[in-house]
Amino acid sequence: MSTGTDSGNGLPESWSTKAKVDVVLRLLRGESVADVSRAIQVPAHEIETWRRDFLEGGVLGLRRRGGYPEERLIRQTQAKVGELTMKLELAETLLEKRGFGDDLARLKSARGL
Repeated sequence: MSTGTDSGNGLPESWSTKAKVDVVLRLLRGESVADVSRAIQVPAHEIETWRRDFLEGGVLGLRRRGGYPEERLIRQTQAKVGELTMKLELAETLLEKRGFGDDLARLKSARGL
């Protein structure tokens, strides 16, 4: 398998993404890291890193369109805060127009707003 620049011994000096995926798939099919490491002459820790990166990337690829539930909840909360802020500002404007501006100012100052 030619995957990069050949170092003269038939093995690439650098591994393409496709070649790394092929190696990880060998592991997922049941070959041992030690066997694959010996066969391709790449340290086992490096192969383990490829596998970890591949699996972590797979998790990202499998995320639902909306993202993680926590991210979705944060976006919903931010939207709700924005909505409530707009309603509060509208209510304050209406109170001021109806002559309750002084009362509103006292309430704000009493609450430290």
